[in-house]
Amino acid sequence: MSVFTRPALVGLPGDRTSAREIASSAATTLSAVLVLFALLAPDDLDTLTPEAFVRLPVEALLGVAVVLMLRDGARRTVAVSAGALLGLLTVFKAIDIGFGLALNRPFNPVFDWGVLGNGVDLLGTSIGRAGAIASFAGLTLLAAVVIVLMALAVLRLSRVVAGRRTASARVTAVLSVVWMVCAVSGAQLAPGQPLASRSAVAFAYDDLRQVRAGIRDRQAFAEEVAVDTFRGTPSSGLLNALRGKDVLFTFIESYGRVAVQDSDIAPKVDAVLDAGTARLKNAGYGSRSAFLTSPTTSAGSWLAHSTFQSGVWVDSQHRYDDFVKTDRFTLGGAFKRAGWETVGVVPAHTEDWPEGKVYGYDRYYDSRNIGYHGPRFSYATMPDQFTLSAFQRAERAKPDRPPLMAEIDLVTSHWPWTPLPRMIDWAAVGDGSVYDPMPSQGKTPEEVFTDPAKVRGAYGDSIAYSLESLISYVETYGDDDLVLVFLGDHQPNPIVAGAGADHDVPITVVTRDEAVLDKVAAWHWQDGLNPDRNAPVWRMDTFRDRFLTTFAR
Repeated sequence: MSVFTRPALVGLPGDRTSAREIASSAATTLSAVLVLFALLAPDDLDTLTPEAFVRLPVEALLGVAVVLMLRDGARRTVAVSAGALLGLLTVFKAIDIGFGLALNRPFNPVFDWGVLGNGVDLLGTSIGRAGAIASFAGLTLLAAVVIVLMALAVLRLSRVVAGRRTASARVTAVLSVVWMVCAVSGAQLAPGQPLASRSAVAFAYDDLRQVRAGIRDRQAFAEEVAVDTFRGTPSSGLLNALRGKDVLFTFIESYGRVAVQDSDIAPKVDAVLDAGTARLKNAGYGSRSAFLTSPTTSAGSWLAHSTFQSGVWVDSQHRYDDFVKTDRFTLGGAFKRAGWETVGVVPAHTEDWPEGKVYGYDRYYDSRNIGYHGPRFSYATMPDQFTLSAFQRAERAKPDRPPLMAEIDLVTSHWPWTPLPRMIDWAAVGDGSVYDPMPSQGKTPEEVFTDPAKVRGAYGDSIAYSLESLISYVETYGDDDLVLVFLGDHQPNPIVAGAGADHDVPITVVTRDEAVLDKVAAWHWQDGLNPDRNAPVWRMDTFRDRFLTTFAR
């Protein structure tokens, strides 16, 4: 036994040294991989390919050069600071990818933090508020870990470079020449992926430019809001051609151009719209349709609502926050000044909405006071048919009432588009408890979101339901004094609409009154509920002024 024991004891220090060297080399290699990943990773999924990581980042060459010029104390400070900043840029890239998937736009590091809170609320409708908060806390912790790890990685690499100054300087000089040759020649392995990379610097610059542009935009928006042709218009000059009419502006969540023109989705939606055109025509109604270009896409319905009502372009959260603090003249305010009673119906709201005062509503209904006692359908607090039925009972069925103007928001077609309610007899709607069994009879979001084709199918089904609810409402409760304007707020997210889709949403006017249709004829909108590719397209912020001008007398 002693013969075997003695050599093992003699070899132990060498084994320990070898293990430390292997661990040290592994840590250095891992640090280099982390830093290169952070420097080369794109901020969108389309360019997140293997070719993106076969490039030479100029930031790494500059970093080595800086380290070689610094003493140890300054080197450590600069390395940790640069690493933390690189980690922060990595986190922002990940957020940009998420924003691209959900909102089809990059993240604004100054004004978009509130949108993250909205995302938590939206996630809470699927997994519960506690689960959503826990998920957000986990992601926040992960972001902090990334920043710390990146700082440690850069610090470690700086030590390696400082310990091998001559070799590091030679390698950096050679690679700098290679980088310059690639930059001059424009060499690339894939389109938009140059071998001579400077993407981290460009990303940081773009973020700083967004910040500067956002700050300048606040002043520009204040100037836009201050100019208002209709602010001082007396009641005698407003909406005279609509006297005695109930005018309902109804937003259908995520009802975008893709719903009526995409080859996979449009057939089922077109069938509802075309049949609805015929049904309403048989009931004496005419209709005209076109498109509006929304200021937002994928989400941010409140941006579209405020743009539509105010006649100013509200395309960001900071513009919305500034808008609700103004006394801008809105469509709701115009109808109220002209003698209508004004009503807001926002079933998605589960909390107080003090910002809503800017719209001038006399009464406001949300999920807490509209009388719904049925189940949720994922995000949707209630089916659209119930929303319309409750509005009818609470407002239009009142005897001896003045004419109404209402904005009604329909939310069944909100992401994730499943499970869906079914149309039922209007007399059976009641307090909504009739819908109790329906959510469990439909597909869950988890079942649908495993297949993009299923997602698109669920979206089309939800839009078809919302449209059928409106068409059936007009058939059931419409009269000679109803003027219905229904439109989308924005396109659905890129899973359905595709990356880079336009911001166009359909808009339709429905009424029995030929005089109203004659007024609308000057807009050159198309007959029927279903606009085709040649239908006129207006920016959404132009609607308010055109509407008020058309119906002034």
